[in-house]
Amino acid sequence: MFKQTLRTMSKHPISKTEAEWRAILSPSQFAILRQKATERPDTDKNLAGSTVGVYTCAGCDSPLYKSSTKFDAHCGWPAFYEAIPGSVELFEDHSHGMTRTEMVCAACGGHLGHVFRGEGYDTPTDERHCVNSISLKFKKDE
Repeated sequence: MFKQTLRTMSKHPISKTEAEWRAILSPSQFAILRQKATERPDTDKNLAGSTVGVYTCAGCDSPLYKSSTKFDAHCGWPAFYEAIPGSVELFEDHSHGMTRTEMVCAACGGHLGHVFRGEGYDTPTDERHCVNSISLKFKKDE
């Protein structure tokens, strides 16, 4: 189910050099998407409320989450109960002295956040995809 964390970010359909990523991403986006940083809690700029649309990768614009799968987990980061099929890859993450499930954009390999299971949320999957808001863009349905 999981791939090991030892991987290169160049094995994705959208591949750029570090310089190319730096040219198109803000410093915060680069730190999170390319260097696996985490934004401070409650910096969510993607509060779409009841707006219908799709959350896309801030690095490559690939669709990641439907707005209908977003829920309020009161954790300080955007939370979704499932990704669009095939849009996210999962890896075991053993950083910071713990084992977690990292998720990255399947198209560009950009770090999105982590998936947590079995926390008891009343969602169809009992999963919480905890995503850095800086990793996302919102596109309203027309």
